[in-house]
Amino acid sequence: MSKPNYRDIARLAGVGTATVERVVNGRGGVRAELVEKVVIAARSLNYPRLPADTHRGLLRIEVLLVRPETTFYRRLANAFERIAETLDPLVIVHRTFTEEMKSAEIARRIMSTEMTRAGLILAVPNNPTISAAVEAVVERGLPVVHVVTRASETKGEFVGIDNYAAGRTAAHLIARMTRAKGSVVALCHPIYQVHRERIRGFSDYFHEHPGSIAFEWLGFTRDDELYSAETLVNALKIYPDLVGLYNAGGANSALIDVLRRDPRGRDLLFVGHELTDYTRKALRDGIMDVVLDQAPEAQAQRALDLILRRIGLTSIEPDLAPIRFITITPEGL
Repeated sequence: MSKPNYRDIARLAGVGTATVERVVNGRGGVRAELVEKVVIAARSLNYPRLPADTHRGLLRIEVLLVRPETTFYRRLANAFERIAETLDPLVIVHRTFTEEMKSAEIARRIMSTEMTRAGLILAVPNNPTISAAVEAVVERGLPVVHVVTRASETKGEFVGIDNYAAGRTAAHLIARMTRAKGSVVALCHPIYQVHRERIRGFSDYFHEHPGSIAFEWLGFTRDDELYSAETLVNALKIYPDLVGLYNAGGANSALIDVLRRDPRGRDLLFVGHELTDYTRKALRDGIMDVVLDQAPEAQAQRALDLILRRIGLTSIEPDLAPIRFITITPEGL
């Protein structure tokens, strides 16, 4: 007898194959009653990969993320998927992506009651609408953990790097490694509190260590490739003595492309975040000098450990210290 497939499960459960795929792989966005239908159908067919046992009860943890097109958030989502495979079969981890700039939609998803959730992990921006939603669900007793950035300043635990220290590290490296005198600029996406923290650390370092180079200008890029490219092109025009660049946010690929085309591209001391195919190649080619990686895999593990501790599936209290970011240079590849 052949092994059952998604089509077999879908036929028995009365759902589409896409729904079966999302349930089996813990991708989220499926109503609780449909999850149960899929799991029951899969059990009756002896399907080998089941996310949970409905007869023992399902504990659903939802992970809410943004920007699936970015390497960082894909790494984070993939980390949650891999870790979910190792958890007790009681637990299902749903990964749901929302649109970064639609705060009302994110708030609605946070407040959603369409499925019973044992815990909520958030990697979404911070604004009053979203913060109010977080505070409301925490008041209801739902455990909430923020990953990468805080969606609420007062409610829920936070897992992430020390972003102020990351900004200071970037400034320290530029100040110590740059040989020429001149100007330094930084770029960020200001809707994220973590980006603001990085820039605060970066600025404070230069304020405390005046010297032959100075932090002159901050550009807002929306983490968008077009805006990022245009912003850097303008900075290169405005500051002919530009010697240092710090990107506190994303869209490194666009900045790398600009610097590859500009005659001064390899003369700038460029520090950015996240090791990707683009940044790895840029390090090797001398376009980037340092990458500060947030270790999203470690953040995903810590976030799930915290939720599992809060819902009583483990007695081990996770480490609450900031996740250590990784400093990568061309010599460390």
